[in-house]
Amino acid sequence: MSVAFVFPGQGSQYIGMGREFYENCPEARDVFNKADETLGFNISEMCFSGPEEELNKTINTQPAVLTASVACLEVLRQAGLMLPFAMAGHSLGEYTALVAAGSISLEDAVRLVRQRGQYMQEAVPLGAGGMAAVMGLSSERVQDLCGKASETGIIEAVNLNCPGQVVVAGDNAGLEAARRFAKEYGAKRFVTIPVSAPFHSSMMKPAGDRLSIDLDKVSITDPSIPIVSNVTAEFARTGLEIKRLLIRQVYSPVRWEESIRLLIKSGVTTFIEVGPGKVLCGLIKKISREIRTGNIEDKVSLEKVLALVREVS
Repeated sequence: MSVAFVFPGQGSQYIGMGREFYENCPEARDVFNKADETLGFNISEMCFSGPEEELNKTINTQPAVLTASVACLEVLRQAGLMLPFAMAGHSLGEYTALVAAGSISLEDAVRLVRQRGQYMQEAVPLGAGGMAAVMGLSSERVQDLCGKASETGIIEAVNLNCPGQVVVAGDNAGLEAARRFAKEYGAKRFVTIPVSAPFHSSMMKPAGDRLSIDLDKVSITDPSIPIVSNVTAEFARTGLEIKRLLIRQVYSPVRWEESIRLLIKSGVTTFIEVGPGKVLCGLIKKISREIRTGNIEDKVSLEKVLALVREVS
């Protein structure tokens, strides 16, 4: 058996995430306390009690999901689960993977992703762009659709998640054109995603430029465990390479399906999603039905993961 850990990104957050581990596991409590101290406000209370409107603000969501995910990781380590063969994170989750691989400290990571969230939010005026999920088309068809719609406005395929699910992002004119063309191209659904900006599109280039200044001040070392980059869908093995890719990641597509296929090709048979929700487990199952998946976000799911590992080891 070869195990990979995967870490969720923005959109997986919910009020109450991490509370059970915080209340019952000292190692999880330490993670939340470090994040609170580093950020200078109570991100743990926002995770546990909201309000939802504040938790869903990009500037708060990113450090909140990262903190809750690292807390789950520490519980998993305390339970004695073997180190994974490799790791990947979806967008924001790539920073959690770097913490897990010892490439970056928790403190630096929560500071960086809070700044990242701020820069991404400020890169495009509120209401000037957004994102939508195109269901039922291959990534190639969605790319073609975007090419046609881009004659009207900015529109790009930005999350290549799994067969039949590709997320597009752009300005309002581009999104509306894509909506019109989606039916013509045979899409089953075109679903607007409730986010405040066109994340991972070229419109985020100013955010990447600003983040690069902060990344220059942070130490990122070579990962102790191989990490698949969202940008290249290949293993990133050096700290210097990872820094460059994190800048590009802000305004480049998340090549998730390709990343998972690389891990499967490399021998991974079991994926464990570490952090709030089971979004990535669902995507991975659509990529390959033969793969085992599990997630850890509370005590019940922890027991299921430990049982899964015992069963397949």
